[in-house]
Amino acid sequence: MNVPVISIVVPARNEEASLRTLTGGIQAAFAGAEHPIEIIIVDDGSEDGTLATLHQLQAEMRNLRVLSHARSGGQSAAVHSGVLAAQGRFICTLDGDGQNPPSELPGLVAPLLAATPASRLGLVAGQRVNRQDTLSKKLASKAANGIRSFVLKDETRDTGCGLKAFRRDAFLELPYFDHMHRYLPALFTMNGWRVEHVDVSHEARHSGHSNYSNLQRGLVGVVDLLGVAWLIRRRKKTQATEHNGAS
Repeated sequence: MNVPVISIVVPARNEEASLRTLTGGIQAAFAGAEHPIEIIIVDDGSEDGTLATLHQLQAEMRNLRVLSHARSGGQSAAVHSGVLAAQGRFICTLDGDGQNPPSELPGLVAPLLAATPASRLGLVAGQRVNRQDTLSKKLASKAANGIRSFVLKDETRDTGCGLKAFRRDAFLELPYFDHMHRYLPALFTMNGWRVEHVDVSHEARHSGHSNYSNLQRGLVGVVDLLGVAWLIRRRKKTQATEHNGAS
C-alpha cells in the first residue's frame, strides 16, 4: 500500500452495529481519489463486539488500522491516539455512530490539499445543518455553542461536529487535554493557524445510544471553557529568527 496522504481517524465506543456501513462509506467517498488514504478506528474501551467487528473488517480492508484503549479515555483521547499513529499529513475525523456522513470528507480535506504554506490554513471545521438529534440535545448544544463563542470569539457556531480536517503537524502542536476536540477552532487560531468552516449534513443515529448526557457535557464544558480562555489569554506569540553565524 502506498504511504497515505490522508488519514481518517474515527473514535468508536460500543458502535459495533454501525462500523461496516461507516467503513464502507469512507471507502466509497474516496474511491478513485488521487491521494491514498488510511482508516484508523480507535476502539475506546468498548464493552460490546466493536473490537471483534473491527478485526473482521481488517481482513477485508487492507487500509484499515485498528487501535484500542483498554479502558475508555473519551473522544479526545481516542482522536489523539489516532492522530499520533497516523501516517498521513492530513487528518479527517468523524464520529463512529454514523451520524456524520463520510461523503462529506473529501470536501473538508480539499481546501487543505490545495492550500499553500503561506496561507496558514490549519483546520477545516464542519458545521452541521438540519441536525437529526432530539430537541433537548439541540437546545443544549445551541446554548453551549453560544456561550463558548461569546467567551472565546472563535467564530464557530458548532464545535461539537465530529467532521473536521486538519494538518497533522499543526494538531500535534496543540496542548492536549480531555475534551479538547470541542475547542479546536480556538486552539488552532491561538497557534496562528487559519480556520475555515464548511456546512455539512447530519443523519440520525444508526444504532446504539449517546455515551454522554446533556448534564455531563454541561458540567465539564464550564471547566474546559475557563481553561481554554486562560490558555488563550496567557499565550505569548513570538517568532524566532535564525542566524547563520556570518557577521
